[in-house]
Amino acid sequence: MTWGTYGAYVLFVVLVLIVPGPDTALVLKNSLAGGRRGGVLTALGIGSGNLVQGVAAALGLSALVVRSEPVFLALKWAGAAYLGYLGGKALVAAWRGNYRALERAAPTGGRRWREGFLGNLTNPKVLVFYLSMLPQFLTPDSTLAESLLLAGTVGVLATLWQLVIVAGVHRIRHWLRRRRVRRTMDGVTGAALLGFGAALVVEG
Repeated sequence: MTWGTYGAYVLFVVLVLIVPGPDTALVLKNSLAGGRRGGVLTALGIGSGNLVQGVAAALGLSALVVRSEPVFLALKWAGAAYLGYLGGKALVAAWRGNYRALERAAPTGGRRWREGFLGNLTNPKVLVFYLSMLPQFLTPDSTLAESLLLAGTVGVLATLWQLVIVAGVHRIRHWLRRRRVRRTMDGVTGAALLGFGAALVVEG
């Protein structure tokens, strides 16, 4: 693999990552609810999930999951249910608007990380993304190390992009902490998470 090929791969991955998806909605939700620390931990959880799925794809394990319809469907429904659960929580928070009580009972950092990790790990689109993308930049002569490099690159870039979002939210945190603004943001991100979960169910 040449540096030119790797550079084209990095550019392609960046263009894919900047499109908003479930990971972005989850980082926004937890950055609002848990501040910069909550957003960072969520981003690290998402990056960890990406690395696990990327390594699995590089080793060929993801292909086995995708080809096994019962396993793939179970993963698909688990992902949809988890996104629905997180989206429902955000909508409930928006409806109640009692953020002082929520801040007193804020979840631990480990829970923020787990939400990011599980949200990414149970998203079957990530598996399909890896399996459809990696072969485009590999040849029959490519080594396992090159496959792992491409897979790891996605995890690193995904984490960096989510951290950029966290930094952006932190810069305007005073405005976002207004009750009306926060209720609106929770409503939007909650609806987005529910929408992404529904999309997983209806898509073939």
